[in-house]
Amino acid sequence: MKQLKAKLEALCIFRELQNDPVISSLHAYLENPTGSAYAGFVAALYSADGGNLGGYVKGLCLNSENVYVKLVGSGKDIPEYLHQSLLAELDILQEVAELDKTKLCASLEYPAFLPDFTTEKLNLKELYLHRAENIGKYGYGIYAKYGMFRVDENAHLVPVPSPDPITLSDLIGYESERGEVIANTKALIEGRPAANVLLCGDAGTGKSSTVKAVANRFRADGVRLVELRKEQLVLLPEVMGEIADNPLKFILFVDDLSFAKDDDGYASLKAALEGSASVKAANAVIYATSNRRHLVKETFSSREGDEIHRRDAIEELMSLSERFGLTVLFSKPNKELYLQIVSTLVKAHGLTVDESTLTTRAEAFALAK
Repeated sequence: MKQLKAKLEALCIFRELQNDPVISSLHAYLENPTGSAYAGFVAALYSADGGNLGGYVKGLCLNSENVYVKLVGSGKDIPEYLHQSLLAELDILQEVAELDKTKLCASLEYPAFLPDFTTEKLNLKELYLHRAENIGKYGYGIYAKYGMFRVDENAHLVPVPSPDPITLSDLIGYESERGEVIANTKALIEGRPAANVLLCGDAGTGKSSTVKAVANRFRADGVRLVELRKEQLVLLPEVMGEIADNPLKFILFVDDLSFAKDDDGYASLKAALEGSASVKAANAVIYATSNRRHLVKETFSSREGDEIHRRDAIEELMSLSERFGLTVLFSKPNKELYLQIVSTLVKAHGLTVDESTLTTRAEAFALAK
């Protein structure tokens, strides 16, 4: 056990694991093996993972945002000494993952009850090298653990712990519209030219749900969704800079987008859509939804403005939506599609309603609303 303690202290690539509550509790026990220290370690493991040491160590390793995976993700060559260090440290962590109560308490003289825990068989080295070789699908750090993110006030990406689980199979109708978004996302994944997309049209037609469902569908292929509020568009250069060297693909999602002509975010979005070097990342596209075909709110008084070249000014405001490479229109459903949506939702929720009654009530609802 003393040797294992020394090995843990020598971790370099996985140095940050020493600050993990479970690993630090284990280190404390190895340094001073008492019943109390053992119980403290198991309590930390129970709290963190329910008591599965092997699974917990696997998660720590695969989600570690260390120098090795960052180099792999950036496409740079890995020095041989760094690769050998990685292999040696994975052997140490494999040894930790294989610990059980019998091994830990072999030299402990403590007649009272001691809590037990479990582990699982795994080949940590094989798992880790597989993830590194396929880092464009798995990612690393928080990007390996989460699929959806928001942006904080410092332009840092923060995981969404309970993201919308909607899937493409949950959506009814609009297959051709979603097909365009899916095809564009596949192009992004495959490294082919992908367009920024504006999903516009009537409220309640599934524009936002389509973006989230597509992100969920392609998470296993390395797609992550980052949601920005309209007022955060001024942070686009910083957000692009944070993800530019990441091996994953990103959908920057702006929901319910529209501008007044003097909004600060207007210029930032325009620069991003035009491919400005300061706000462009090759691994990212912008997907925006709007109930308006033209994103800049315009009044009659703005058409009468005092600019000499008034027509040019109006066209500049109206042309923002044209800068999206792909515009997908979601129109109100016709009667047939509307009734199909209602019928499918009724079945999905396990309701039993006579078809003629359902049709009558659905049509009445549509007229009333």
